[in-house]
Amino acid sequence: MDRDGFWGLVDAAREQVDDTVVDPDGVADALIKELGGLSAEEIVGFGVQFELLLSQAYRWDLWGAAYLLNGGMGDDSFDHFRGWLVAQGREVWEAALADPDSLADVVDEDLEDTTELFDGEAVLAVGAEAYSAVAGSEKAFWAAVDAGTPDSPDVPAGEEFDFDDKGELESRFPRLAALYLEV
Repeated sequence: MDRDGFWGLVDAAREQVDDTVVDPDGVADALIKELGGLSAEEIVGFGVQFELLLSQAYRWDLWGAAYLLNGGMGDDSFDHFRGWLVAQGREVWEAALADPDSLADVVDEDLEDTTELFDGEAVLAVGAEAYSAVAGSEKAFWAAVDAGTPDSPDVPAGEEFDFDDKGELESRFPRLAALYLEV
């Protein structure tokens, strides 16, 4: 599966959800259904594209924006955030990778509790769940995906910076800081 095919499936799933910002789990459920109509090989191809995208987004600047949005964020939570970001679709994904502060165009400052909102953990598992339903083994899915992708980076790309430095966050993410940074 190529990148366009991957995003086509994500877009088809997104069309089934009213608000992907607050309901990435709905996108995950719809995506499992979309993948369920594919062959095991195609689902692995989806998984390979997904892992390549997750590696591409393993960056300090994106982590900093996610940290600001969530009021803190560890390793696992950053993985879940990247799942949420996939659920927002290709346009948002590409804009966020070009400029993480562009997420200010997607999020709503009036959201009640942001600590749970930008969490797409369920999105991370869609390939394995769909593969299991089609071919019977999540373990075989992950083995095939691992064989088709280079090792994930151990350290995020880019310049590391202090996520707790308000001045740094305001400088790097002025629009997000205006929405989410408590001054």
